[in-house]
Amino acid sequence: MSSGEIAIRGVSKTFRVDGRPLVALDRVDLDVAAGEFITIVGASGCGKSTLLRMIAGLEREHRGEIRHGGRPVSGPSLDRGLVFQEPRLFPWLTVAQNLALGLENARVDVAQKKRLVAEHLELVGLGGFGNAYPRQLSGGMAQRAAIARALVNRPEVLLLDEPFGALDAMTRAHLQGELQRIWDHEKITAILVTHDVDEAVLLGDRVVVMAPRPGRIARILDVSVPRPRDRRDPDLIRLRNEVLQELDAIKDAAPAALAS
Repeated sequence: MSSGEIAIRGVSKTFRVDGRPLVALDRVDLDVAAGEFITIVGASGCGKSTLLRMIAGLEREHRGEIRHGGRPVSGPSLDRGLVFQEPRLFPWLTVAQNLALGLENARVDVAQKKRLVAEHLELVGLGGFGNAYPRQLSGGMAQRAAIARALVNRPEVLLLDEPFGALDAMTRAHLQGELQRIWDHEKITAILVTHDVDEAVLLGDRVVVMAPRPGRIARILDVSVPRPRDRRDPDLIRLRNEVLQELDAIKDAAPAALAS
């Protein structure tokens, strides 16, 4: 099995809320090929961010199995980079120092660390901002820095949890294009969780549509539109409408399921 592959088999996750069990995920099965870009969409509460955290190794108590490159995921790993909705940069450190934190446990010397930090600042378009502090960055620039920090130790898999959700529409659209470029350059496996259906079809090789109560995969749609993509492409618009119809059908079915 290639080192960038993710295999999810029969994964279920239950939380306890007010002393009662709440099933967040129910028997999820998914295979992600090395170098593939998967996007996951669904309503709030469908368990998509929980699933991402489980792949990252941050949620360890669950049934079923998650494997990365054939090895069970038992905790966080340098082989899986994670980007959250907020950049989570340390304000007292420069941008370069924040990136260097991603190499803290890597087996590289000081010169290599400096080179890797510089390379990844250039990769995300922040080549001249290594000595800046997070407060001096725009929201989009800060999120670029967060992506660079997740990539600096050359992980096999990049996990993104609503990375552009807090940004304005123009910045978001620009960074979606930048993420496509970075993914293509790094040849990395990527899994993106988003509420934005347009973003999901623009970026994904496949779109995983999740249904809630409990969280499960309702449908997986292939996106065969060639890259680089234009969000105005009629095929992307058709796929977006298909995903929206699926989400509407799930929403309409939910009250009936709860009543039964």
